[in-house]
Amino acid sequence: MSSFLSRKLLWRRSFVTATLPRHVFRKDTINSSVQYVAYAVRGEIPLKAAEYEKRLRLGDKLPFDSIVWTNIGNPQQQPMLGQEPITFWRQVAALTEYPQLLDMPAAVRDSMFPSDVQERAQELLKAFGSVGAYTASKGVPLVRQHVSDFLQQRDGYAENIENIYLTAGASSGISALLQILMRPNRDGLLIPIPQYPLYSASASLLNLAALTYRLDAQQHWEPSLTDIKAKIDEARSQGIEPRVIVVINPGNPTGACMTRAEVEDMIKLAHRESLAIFADEVYQDNVYNKDRPFVPFRRVLMELQNSQDASEREIGSSVELVSFHSTSKGMVGECGRRGGFFVLNNMDAEVEAQINKVVSMSLCPPTQGQIGVDLLVRPPKPDEPSYELWRHQMDSIYHTLRSRSQLIADSLNRLPGIFAEPAMGALYVLPRVHLPKSVSDRARQLGKKVDELYCLELLDETGICVVPGSGFSYEPEVLEDGSTLSCFRITVLAKETQAMVDRFTRFHRAFMDKYP
Repeated sequence: MSSFLSRKLLWRRSFVTATLPRHVFRKDTINSSVQYVAYAVRGEIPLKAAEYEKRLRLGDKLPFDSIVWTNIGNPQQQPMLGQEPITFWRQVAALTEYPQLLDMPAAVRDSMFPSDVQERAQELLKAFGSVGAYTASKGVPLVRQHVSDFLQQRDGYAENIENIYLTAGASSGISALLQILMRPNRDGLLIPIPQYPLYSASASLLNLAALTYRLDAQQHWEPSLTDIKAKIDEARSQGIEPRVIVVINPGNPTGACMTRAEVEDMIKLAHRESLAIFADEVYQDNVYNKDRPFVPFRRVLMELQNSQDASEREIGSSVELVSFHSTSKGMVGECGRRGGFFVLNNMDAEVEAQINKVVSMSLCPPTQGQIGVDLLVRPPKPDEPSYELWRHQMDSIYHTLRSRSQLIADSLNRLPGIFAEPAMGALYVLPRVHLPKSVSDRARQLGKKVDELYCLELLDETGICVVPGSGFSYEPEVLEDGSTLSCFRITVLAKETQAMVDRFTRFHRAFMDKYP
């Protein structure tokens, strides 16, 4: 080959190489749906808070000396939240993680681990073999049987363990089922507003129509069946088929607890409108108002299924229900273990087979998460050595969360323009804020929403990280005079709650003076 031809070929290769994109994956070549996904609890404000925290570690001088992370329900986050783990949980986890501890001299072993902890660990090790090994895709049968026993005790009705799936937290189960059950560019997902942003984010990612129904702030955030029906009819008129209605009970971010009548009405609406129900019940142990106890959707569905009334039996036997629970919330707050489960009721057998097939692609849920589920649904019994300490720790955390909720609500209610209800349940208070028109004007100048501006300035001045209501799809309401009603979510997890409230109080008064 002549030197000329060689140079020409080299030039062609160089030209082609130079004109090809350097990266295979760019923003314009990845899944376009990703660009519409928003997840505010880890969005702009938390990211800015993380930058501030980094600067504090480097010795920078800021108006505050610490970040108070009240943006997410992560109870054991250190150091500002730092809820202590439940001893029984960590002892069983230690023995299952390092079984050789069971082989220590008896006197040493027994001084460290009560007998019921040792027995539980041995039982779990026999079922798991090793926490480093894969398990059945649905989870270890022994743990699923214990979940069934838990459901029997809670609801009065046991469950076939084949309808119980252990998961890596509730979120993974929700995401997987939406992907399996919902048809893109065709189906609608009914989501309560305000809502936990996992649902709207999943709808965006999966190309589902997010059909939002409002919760009534004036009526303890109760759902409106009239509004739900209107949203269903509107969607169908546009060629969208509503398939699933999401219910979060106790509510996130509202903290509201549904009555039995509300639960039954929602089931009957689902029957009339041919909807399945996703019951997100991960906060079922976080209930602080005795007048509003937690009512499981599954219990009401099973009561209808066993009713003396034939029409109720038909409803209870036909409405498809998926119930979700998690080890991340309640009093244990084991978020990082990623343990949870969902229960299928009235699901078509062929559909269940497809769910099982897709779940199997992930091989199995985390083994320590599965062990966490076992500890969640089968805590120590009153006659066992670990019970007294377990009961003391659970009660202490419960009363602390309840008193913090009351303290935050009482303190914020003393501030101008703020109304806050103590949480009936969950881990959050959702104060509403009336802000003058001058705040709207400033927000517009900055290209921000009113509640975003408020929460950003709160972070800048105090280090308190909260989530604006618009992050939960609850947009600020503009009143006739140009002022706005908006809200923000704050957790009840800060160890130094009074100090946090004092920071907040100083900020809010100064903010209202700044924007008359």
